[in-house]
Amino acid sequence: MSDPRRVEVVLRASRLIHFACRALILLLAGTACVHAQATAPAGEPPGGFNDTLGRIFAQKLQDAFGVPVVVENRPGGGTLIGTEAVAKSAPDGYTLLGIAFPFGSNPSIYKNLPYDTVKDFTPLVFAGQTPNLLVVKPSLPINTVKELIDYARQNPGKVTYGSTGIGSSNHLSMELFKSLAGIDIVHVPYKGSAPMVNDMLGGHIDVAFDNTPNVLPQVNGGKLRALGVSSKMRSTLAPDVPTVSDAGVAGYEVNVWFGVVGPAGMPEEIVRKLNGEMNAILKQDDVRRRFIDQGVEPVGGTPAQFADQIKAEIQNGRWS
Repeated sequence: MSDPRRVEVVLRASRLIHFACRALILLLAGTACVHAQATAPAGEPPGGFNDTLGRIFAQKLQDAFGVPVVVENRPGGGTLIGTEAVAKSAPDGYTLLGIAFPFGSNPSIYKNLPYDTVKDFTPLVFAGQTPNLLVVKPSLPINTVKELIDYARQNPGKVTYGSTGIGSSNHLSMELFKSLAGIDIVHVPYKGSAPMVNDMLGGHIDVAFDNTPNVLPQVNGGKLRALGVSSKMRSTLAPDVPTVSDAGVAGYEVNVWFGVVGPAGMPEEIVRKLNGEMNAILKQDDVRRRFIDQGVEPVGGTPAQFADQIKAEIQNGRWS
């Protein structure tokens, strides 16, 4: 074959993975695959589970389909830039979108999205879920959620918290915490988890919620202090850390999720093939270990199940 084309798979939190899509489609049709040169431009700082998830799927799909897969970062607009690009792409299997928390929360945050969250996408698979960890820099004289609330009340507008941008899970997790606790702390947005965590390690911001895999190594290494987990139950990876609800903010609960969709109108044959392969990947022992070691529970399931979850997220106005 000549003039091979690549497919772009945009990862949620603004990431794209490029598949050799023409090869993928022909592979599904039973013909020989083609080969494309792999490149990996970086537009968003590496680090965080979104990046890990993308690279896992990229390598495993490349192994399964025999075509090169390239990871490209596509930051900007609170994930809207990458998401819009996929929404407007042809439904031919050339472009897939990795989504997570903001995909379901953005309809409640932005008045006019450049796409319809339900109508413009084809759900493929629910990849995994994880709680957020509430962490503080060690120099703060704070060891519990209650102490954080008391400290913030004694220092209104002086405590700073980081997030990966408007509408991100860590932003909305903290805004829910602020609302329920009745405290005033200042938002400092970043372009990704890695620079946010680096600034916290450097003492430039005080506190943050972040996906468990993004901060657990720093917590285990004593570089950050964990006060609570956002989920209803304690995390098996941090069993000594209480839930935020049990630690003093009754009713608090946020869970973060990850998944993959494509543009609306994708051929059913391709949807079935991708869903089946991604579910198989999520069941592989090495993949499950990588997920679980980073505090993420692999999920999987059918496109219909994932579609129902996305609709429920939006209709219920939930953040998790």
